[in-house]
Amino acid sequence: MVGIKSYGAYIPYYRLERAEIARVWGGFAMNPGEKAVANGDEDSLTMAVEAAFDCMKGMDAKESDGLFFASTTSPYREKQCATIIAAVLDMRNDIRTADFGDCLRAGTAALSSAVDAVKAGTAKSIVVAATDCRLGYPYSQMEHALGDGAAALLIADSDPIATIDDCYSVSDEITDVWRRDEDHFVRMWEDRWVITHGYSKNVEQAATAIMKKNGLGAKDLAKAVVYGPDPRSHEALMRRLGFAPAQIQDTLFAKVGNTGAASALMMLVAALEEARAGDRILLASYGDGADAFLLTVTKAIDKIRDRRGVKSYLASKAALPSYGKYLVARNLVELSPGQGIVGRGSATVMWRTRDWVLGCHASKCRKCGLVTYPVQRVCYRCLSKDDYDEISLSQKKGKVFTFSLDNLASVGINPPIVQTVVHFEEGARFYCMMTDCDPRQVKVDMPVEMTLRRFHEFGDFHNYFWKCRPIREGGE
Repeated sequence: MVGIKSYGAYIPYYRLERAEIARVWGGFAMNPGEKAVANGDEDSLTMAVEAAFDCMKGMDAKESDGLFFASTTSPYREKQCATIIAAVLDMRNDIRTADFGDCLRAGTAALSSAVDAVKAGTAKSIVVAATDCRLGYPYSQMEHALGDGAAALLIADSDPIATIDDCYSVSDEITDVWRRDEDHFVRMWEDRWVITHGYSKNVEQAATAIMKKNGLGAKDLAKAVVYGPDPRSHEALMRRLGFAPAQIQDTLFAKVGNTGAASALMMLVAALEEARAGDRILLASYGDGADAFLLTVTKAIDKIRDRRGVKSYLASKAALPSYGKYLVARNLVELSPGQGIVGRGSATVMWRTRDWVLGCHASKCRKCGLVTYPVQRVCYRCLSKDDYDEISLSQKKGKVFTFSLDNLASVGINPPIVQTVVHFEEGARFYCMMTDCDPRQVKVDMPVEMTLRRFHEFGDFHNYFWKCRPIREGGE
């Protein structure tokens, strides 16, 4: 029985009030509420990592047979991000990895492919991670609408929390929302045409067809999880489909924003957090056509209520105090690189050190139990050589052992930069920066957790490394 075995999500720590955008540019907020904004050291890959870790909580990632990454804002045009995420999760190397992109349906396209692979028996389980970090032109409808976030689902052939009963797809060649290879911002054609001939037409066709195919009406479904580019268009479509307000899953538009390829799957995660055994769910997404799925929730749903998911990350947030801080967070303005920062990247060094750089591996001495980071061939306590096991610290909790405030390094959202030594329960100490924090609140013994972030761009490629952050609410 193929279905969803686990779920996870991630929403960045920072939020920007849409009224602040209107204040800067004049006029009024096009939509109420706020949107989630990725920090300057985050991108689509790091958010997918967070969602995947949440999804795989309490599970051994080495037991999964694949990882599919879906995003329209991949940090690479030519290099697979799924392999990087798989390395961070400490998955096996004899697995299937793939990137899905170039379309807002990338998330559900990856979901369909994972379901097909598991049904065919070529894999027992596959992690699907969908994420986006899109930019709209300043003071455009898109800038107000777009938010950042990620969702992850584990598709498996056993113990599903929700079975995937059927799927239906529609393909439609329409240039409504797009971004060329050289574009930095999302482009959009005339709004009414986009909604009428693109979104509404395709999603209504897919949703209606799959319900008719399975002999179901709107009244037979507990929840309708349907992507919407904006609240008004979404409400109009749901009325035509015949769903009552209690059946309609929140689009998260007012709290997070339109998260593109991740939007429908984030909504699904939010629905599963509240779902009960026996619930029938309609899932539908849009982008150059539409995908629709029918799901049935099982009794196993109660086994994974400990995920952070959408609910916990919504509650854990901090406001960006100004539009200027938003520009810094989204790397739309260039800051001073700081004093004395020199260096270059090395692809060979990154490859040799990938286990402890991406996998956050430490060495644990088999004789005396000393844990050291990074991996050390010689134990400095008992001097045994090459007699250790590698363990990952990526999901371990720690405390601030000591810290300093660096006012000379390049500044981000909340200067100065906090340089930290983290002490883990296992005994290892880790020197790193702290992110997503208020430097004024940092203190010795503060509980922290690790998070993979974009570190620098030396060598003309993205270098990822670990930082610590105060534990987000709901992490215990």
